[in-house]
Amino acid sequence: MRAPARGGRGGRGFGGRSDGGGRGGRGFGGRSDGGGRGGRGGRGGRTPRGGRGGGRGGPGMKGGSKVIVVPHKHDGVFIAKAKEDALCTKNMVPGESVYGEKRVSVQNEDGTKIEYRVWNPFRSKLAAAVLGGVDNIWIAPGTRVLYLGAASGTTVSHVSDIVGPTGLVYAVEFSHRSGRDLVNMAKKRTNVIPIIEDARHPAKYRMLVGMVDVIFSDVAQPDQVYLSSYKCCSSIGWIITLLMVACHSISLTVIL
Repeated sequence: MRAPARGGRGGRGFGGRSDGGGRGGRGFGGRSDGGGRGGRGGRGGRTPRGGRGGGRGGPGMKGGSKVIVVPHKHDGVFIAKAKEDALCTKNMVPGESVYGEKRVSVQNEDGTKIEYRVWNPFRSKLAAAVLGGVDNIWIAPGTRVLYLGAASGTTVSHVSDIVGPTGLVYAVEFSHRSGRDLVNMAKKRTNVIPIIEDARHPAKYRMLVGMVDVIFSDVAQPDQVYLSSYKCCSSIGWIITLLMVACHSISLTVIL
């Protein structure tokens, strides 16, 4: 006589799982041909989480439409006033960021929009000098600048914004790796002329550079003051040299 089969397990309650089938009963001397375990149902769907905001470099700052942009004391430089104030320059290529910086769009009374790029002082010595209260940077709209030590073009792009379409920036960089980023940046900025050459040998690129109003030197070389004095400036030009010292502070040497 066969023993009665065991009863199946009851299905689970809340949670969205379906009821499983009962186990097959066991007989004497072997397992009976009982039903297999029932398959589990899928879990109940969760409500989707809210999506995150836009990626880096997207337009907008804290404060949204309440952002107000006012001119700085240096021509071509602006301050975006919001919950957190920020230094910025007018974007010469609207809709494009260079190094993932934030962008701010301001609508004029006539309905047109002007886009500004936030200038990060932790990635630009010139921006740090402006925030530090330097009296004059001698770079303004329409200025012709020779930039020695352009690197990948972070600060050069903001200098390009400042001088505008009527100005010109000759950007000299020795590293080919950084030079590739510099060239790609200059493809969209018609006022930037990239020169991949050693700034310590100005005779090699002198024929590519016209007369300029300002020489900006950031080559971190012991003789950079001598390099900056090379005759590329006009008769009333300025030379700005950034000197990196052991304590990582910044000093500006201006030579008339």
